[in-house]
Amino acid sequence: MPAAARGPVRIELDWDALEIAVERNSPDTDSYLDLTNGRVITITSGDPEAALNRQQVSENIRNFLRVEPASSREQYRWMEKFVGSVTDEALRERLIISVDGKGAFRRFKDVLLAYPAERERWFSYRAELLHWHIQQWLESHEIKTTNEPPWGQVQAPTELPTVGRPVVHGTEAPGEALRRQARELIETIPAIELPTTIAFMEFLKQRSTEAIAKQHRDAEAHDKVRDDEQKS
Repeated sequence: MPAAARGPVRIELDWDALEIAVERNSPDTDSYLDLTNGRVITITSGDPEAALNRQQVSENIRNFLRVEPASSREQYRWMEKFVGSVTDEALRERLIISVDGKGAFRRFKDVLLAYPAERERWFSYRAELLHWHIQQWLESHEIKTTNEPPWGQVQAPTELPTVGRPVVHGTEAPGEALRRQARELIETIPAIELPTTIAFMEFLKQRSTEAIAKQHRDAEAHDKVRDDEQKS
């Protein structure tokens, strides 16, 4: 139901739940804001309570508003803008490659694990854009809140300075160009050396997996300390 038909709403909002709902972008999940109490109901396919929650929303549809998450396309543009602002040329190149193809969001985060300062800058920039998205969405539906957001007042995001251009590998995407180069190199290796080459590549793959896992653990520990400090 459009905001004009519903009229202005004033509620005490569960900001944290709304932030999670806006950030989450999954075809299996829908979130709804309860306009009577400011809570967010999230319905995930396969959840035992999904049918009951859907029934609750459908039977009281006037009291619920579907939360519009930031689209994958929009969040991808956020990553592109951030990559263009990275001053470290080697890191920028790695990030350009990381956002090439399926799984871009996960690879992007994995690359930043080894660069704590840039990782923090990314999360700050992303939070700024996410909170601005939330504010604009609330205003578009004439929703006023009786409690302030935990992140404070939101200003229009500032444009990040572009310090470098993406590296173009002919007409190919960066990742595809590297894969082609790897295939061409393998073709030049004598067959008798291939078992050793494959074993070395498996070693590199395993080492990379273990390194990323360690970086994830370190990052989670750092995030927990940061969250505790913010709450204190």
